[in-house]
Amino acid sequence: MQEYELNILEQYDLEIKNTRKTRGAFLCETEQGLFLLKEAMISDKRAEVLNSLGNILIRSGYEKIDRIRSNKDGNLISVSEDGSRYILKHWYYGRECDVRRNRELFEGAANLARLHLVMKMPVSECEMEAPLIKIYESRNRELRKVRQFVRSRSARGEFELQFLKEFEGLFEWARAGISELRLSEYEELYRESQREQVWIHGEYNYHNILFTQDGIATTCFEKCKCNVQAEDLYYFLRKAMEKHRWNVRLCDCMLNAYNAVRPMDEREMEYLKIRFIYPEKFWKIAGAYYRSNKAWILVKNVEKFQVAVSQTEEKKQLLKDIFGFSL
Repeated sequence: MQEYELNILEQYDLEIKNTRKTRGAFLCETEQGLFLLKEAMISDKRAEVLNSLGNILIRSGYEKIDRIRSNKDGNLISVSEDGSRYILKHWYYGRECDVRRNRELFEGAANLARLHLVMKMPVSECEMEAPLIKIYESRNRELRKVRQFVRSRSARGEFELQFLKEFEGLFEWARAGISELRLSEYEELYRESQREQVWIHGEYNYHNILFTQDGIATTCFEKCKCNVQAEDLYYFLRKAMEKHRWNVRLCDCMLNAYNAVRPMDEREMEYLKIRFIYPEKFWKIAGAYYRSNKAWILVKNVEKFQVAVSQTEEKKQLLKDIFGFSL
């Protein structure tokens, strides 16, 4: 470790035995257990929110989380001599969920359901995500803007040509997402989530699920917020389905694993359907292209776009078989 990072650890009441570098952080073995030291990308206020949520989860019996450890001064964020900010989190010996193992995906879905049952925090810091209709309308405006820009270019490369060729077909899914959303009971579900102040993890994927000898630990709550909890499940399912070519049976089994612990109502299933309809990867690739150096379109960006097109085709069967939706 660098000297300034060692100095940070001196701010904690811990006996350090060993440290080693890991992805973007340092694992610290101590007499009091395993910890993870990483740069703090959150504000002091946000750290307090995470601490409050962590305390609620632990009191509710959901203890295996990466709660932040306070330093000797009682602060959640420690500052080095050069002004860098760090947090120290409780960590666990284990391995990430293997997305190739179906059983682990089922266990991850059930773990998410258990988390949702206790993830309620009636505090003033609770801020709702913007309504989905506003998000989708904004994204569709962005897509139209990108198309207009591509059309205006006199010199078009492979990416621009493919983008214009596939735009109408993919944008039809974007329009369908908004149409289905307007016909749904989303607004009621959104207001209910706001009223009950239920929270979501915000980034629940297989990287943030650790399998330990004593069960599953859930990490990286930095993006938690107050929102419709089906959003977490959508994100977890989408990440898994992208790796499994939108396998209908696997998706159904993951839904069953979640429902066995926390049954969803029709509004939440409808929410999942709407989220799957919208071509999110297409929107992300288009936005990344628009913000990039247009003179240097990488081959991998062309490949990513081709994947977005092919996955939209693969997703059709899943939407039809599980959600009864066809475009």
